[in-house]
Amino acid sequence: MNGIIHPCTHPEDKPAPRNEAEMFAAIFEYMDRIFAIVRPRRVIYMAIDGVAPRAKMNQQRSRRFRAAKEAREKAIELDRLRSELTAQGMTLPPPKAPEEHFDSNCITPGTPFMARLAVALRYYIHDRLHNDPGWRNLQVFLSDANVPGEGEHKIMDFIRRQRAQPAHDPNTRHCLCGADADLIMLGLATHEPHFTIIREEFVPNKPRPCDLCGQLGHEAKDCQGLARDQAAAEAPPVMASEADFIFIRLHVLREYLQRELKMDGLPFAYDFERALDDWVFMCFFVGNDFLPHLPSLEIREGAIDRLVGIYKRAVYQTGGWVTDSGHVHLDRVQLIMRELGQMEDEIFKRRRSSEMNFRRRRKADKQAKLRHTMMERGMAAPLGSGRSSGAADQQLSSGQAIRALMRESQMESLQAERDRQQQQPDSDEEADARDEVRLWEDGWRHRYYSSKFGVAPQDSRDFPLLVASHYVRGLCWVLRYYYQGCASWTWYFPYHYSPFASDFTNVASVDVDFDKTATEPFKPLEQLMAVFPAASGSHVPPSWRGLMSDPDSPIIDFYPIDFRVDLNGKKFAWMGVALLPFVDEARLLKTLESVYPSLLPDEVERNVRGPDRLFVRSTHPAAALIQRLYAAGKKAQVEDIETNADASLTSGVGGIYKPDKLAYQPGDDVPSPIALPQFKTLAQCQVASCRYSDPVFPRGHVFPARPLPGARPPPATLRPEDLEPGRQWMPNLGPGPNGGHRPRQSFDSAGPMRRMASAELGSAERFNTSRYGAVPPPQLMQQQHRMQPSGRSVPNLHHQHNQWPGQSPYPSQQQQQHYQRQFQQPPRHQFYQQQQQQ
Repeated sequence: MNGIIHPCTHPEDKPAPRNEAEMFAAIFEYMDRIFAIVRPRRVIYMAIDGVAPRAKMNQQRSRRFRAAKEAREKAIELDRLRSELTAQGMTLPPPKAPEEHFDSNCITPGTPFMARLAVALRYYIHDRLHNDPGWRNLQVFLSDANVPGEGEHKIMDFIRRQRAQPAHDPNTRHCLCGADADLIMLGLATHEPHFTIIREEFVPNKPRPCDLCGQLGHEAKDCQGLARDQAAAEAPPVMASEADFIFIRLHVLREYLQRELKMDGLPFAYDFERALDDWVFMCFFVGNDFLPHLPSLEIREGAIDRLVGIYKRAVYQTGGWVTDSGHVHLDRVQLIMRELGQMEDEIFKRRRSSEMNFRRRRKADKQAKLRHTMMERGMAAPLGSGRSSGAADQQLSSGQAIRALMRESQMESLQAERDRQQQQPDSDEEADARDEVRLWEDGWRHRYYSSKFGVAPQDSRDFPLLVASHYVRGLCWVLRYYYQGCASWTWYFPYHYSPFASDFTNVASVDVDFDKTATEPFKPLEQLMAVFPAASGSHVPPSWRGLMSDPDSPIIDFYPIDFRVDLNGKKFAWMGVALLPFVDEARLLKTLESVYPSLLPDEVERNVRGPDRLFVRSTHPAAALIQRLYAAGKKAQVEDIETNADASLTSGVGGIYKPDKLAYQPGDDVPSPIALPQFKTLAQCQVASCRYSDPVFPRGHVFPARPLPGARPPPATLRPEDLEPGRQWMPNLGPGPNGGHRPRQSFDSAGPMRRMASAELGSAERFNTSRYGAVPPPQLMQQQHRMQPSGRSVPNLHHQHNQWPGQSPYPSQQQQQHYQRQFQQPPRHQFYQQQQQQ
């Protein structure tokens, strides 16, 4: 849900909502669109990020402190630009008042905004279940920000526990909405045969409105104020186009990995499911939300391919698989890390060589481009060139004179740019001078630990082993988190930088037992104090804010106003490492004990660890079971009343139902919490709801990472000839009999992602209406059939819709009428007549 909340509350490519009500309306609209695309039949699970494990809170803290710092620096820069433009007589809209500025840090558990959003989402669910026939038979789960856990991991925990139920359908189809890359790993870790991820298609270089004037087409540093002429001022604003979505079909990715991870002649039985789990574990080494990546591993340098190659060589010596349902065999990891460590010095030197070659090419390209531009603009003679003074100059018209003067001005600016490039010190050389480590030179290990960790040379022998042991423990924590759930809410990696692969010695002796003591997550307000900078103090209780800004506060050191960002070999600040102090949990909680009594009742309510909630329409088979929880009347409900879900009524979904003091009974009026006219009170709303808990398993229970008995994988999409050595593997996409195999040309920027198992819902399965109108001409549709290597003519599906086996590739009459209504195009025969006339 956070991937929906953020773009709807502070969009980057269109005007922001004017108030909170418009934000909620945008969230509802986005969810309606996802619903219309996916069309769920059994369950919708809406998961908002709750309090995260301590390992993730460090990253959240870094993001929020960076956001506050960047906002402060941006405000200073905009004030400077505004003053300069105003002094030049430019017209600018008045600046936003402080209360109109939306602080995205409020999208954090425990804030008043998230409490109001939870109320709005409960209204939205009641509205759709009551009024929308498409929702009528669904079970809707809402896990709001008061329920601990990251949103995607709450969903994964739900899936794991449902898979363990006797009545669970092993061929359930899952569709997860989100753009985070770790969703791919989480989906693979379920071993479910039908798992799809839906996400917005990434479009680079989207136009963003200017922060000063709000117009598109330029940045604030290039702003020239509002339009001077009336026509331009009255022109309608350019609105952002509706985003397209893509499906990432994980069963196709599994086919690629099955080909990639094939190993013959192993000394033990081959099992692709176990090899897949090992591959997921290998990917953790290149970075995740909880650990920094190893210095020798960069994704853009082919780190995953390198790790897979090392793994496939080492597994012949390990005697078995590296992982098993979230458990790591560390003695086998040692073999992989030993080989990677032997390659580190070569990797660093090769990286430096590639960087120097890139710099030379970039510098030559810049110089060539500048020379070309100067020659091109110098071809037209400047004012007076080739002429004598006097009468000849007077023969120029005023327009020619102005253009000539402009050419002279452009030539002067180009010459100045060339002089500046020659005189300005090379920024790359400056970056090299700032780099104290210089991994490409001998002695990099001692320089690294001295610069990054402040370790004295005499301690540089034992200290790397300590860092490596913490990192190994972190790898085991992350794998457990992905496969079994959170092993410890309090563990975190206590360093900003990772060790080297060659530092992983004797890793089998590291203690990775997280089950010794039970741990609990922070409460929501406690997490706010752990991740928020002082600039976001308006979202914490007023009685607590002084702890973030008072110089005499016992935890004032947790809230630095300024801090250093170490680029760590990167080129951009957002890629660097924010060197923030780690929060001392014991000191934080002890300090908060003194201010807990000052909390107001609504603040106490926001600070509880809340429950998941289940909503169904009163006509759903499970509604009667839920209503029996309130048989004694809503006022008489008690917390310890509960009943188990009846799998025969819930399509196999298990769990525990408990009464909810916030629930409306079927027939109650549900008031609207949103001050917009389209959101009205729901009279006699027919929705039943209750608190919900996942099925309970004993501590230490292991959920097997295996496909369930009876699971039927989808038909293969890679053809046999695509698996021949040396051939480029091309997936067959789409629901047609031949899968809509495409030619090798890529139609759009989603090509690389599609190679990894995506099927577009936007541009690829929708024809270009701007060029051909509602229905493409017959000759175009005939061109979509291309001869394939097999000798068959396979439809491309670039202009097909909902084609099933035996169905014509041409639009049906019903489809034509739909497109005519949607795009307001004339009927097909009129369209062809118009095309012929044109």
